[in-house]
Amino acid sequence: MKKNLVLLGMMAVGKTTLGKIVAKKQELKFIDIDASIEKKNSMTIKEIFKKKGEKFFRMEEEKEVLKSLEKNNCVIALGGGAFMNKTVRENILKNAISIWLNVDIKTLNKRVKWNQKRPLLKEKNGQKKITELYAERKDIYKLANHKIACDNLTKEDIAEKIIALYEKY
Repeated sequence: MKKNLVLLGMMAVGKTTLGKIVAKKQELKFIDIDASIEKKNSMTIKEIFKKKGEKFFRMEEEKEVLKSLEKNNCVIALGGGAFMNKTVRENILKNAISIWLNVDIKTLNKRVKWNQKRPLLKEKNGQKKITELYAERKDIYKLANHKIACDNLTKEDIAEKIIALYEKY
């Protein structure tokens, strides 16, 4: 029985895509925290933010992450802000293997520009907001067990790096 693998990082970095690839290759269960919250609430993240607020969403996020960490043999993709929660972070650091998937701001801006599902980027000035979020979060993300710089790597290359790190445990 292996510890859970938790992928964290900014929105649009590829946590869900890579999580699915790694889970399949390692024959582990895949859990996408945002998708779990959407299913549980029968609303998109954007709708939850709009109708119930970010505070409600963050409480749901904490519950879902803690519930997921109780399971075994899982790859868990966090939402971009989940690791900022002290309770979530401490539980992950104590009970799982965490990997920060990092890309530079330019890459992030390219990826999120077309994505309307991001409630924190609803303002017109999305590029400025993502730069601010990254600046706020990167010092917390650094607390993860490992970091992978994903710029200029293929999904397969990143997945192999994740697996190599995970297999050390």
